[in-house]
Amino acid sequence: MPLLFLRFYLLIVGLAIAGAVLVGLLLKDKRWFLFAWQLLKFSLVLVLVIAAAIAIGRMVLA
Repeated sequence: MPLLFLRFYLLIVGLAIAGAVLVGLLLKDKRWFLFAWQLLKFSLVLVLVIAAAIAIGRMVLA
C-alpha cells in the first residue's frame, strides 16, 4: 500500500516539475526553475526517507 502512495506522489511531483519548467521556459523567469529544483530536491529526500523506512520495516519483520 505505501508503494501505491509513493507512485502517486512521484506522478504528481513529476507533473509539477514539468509544469514549472514549462512555465519557466515560457515566461523566461528563473524563479520557476528554482522552484522546480527545490521540489526535486525535497521530493528526493522524502522518497529516500520512505524507502529507508520500508527497508527497515522489511528487515525487522523478516
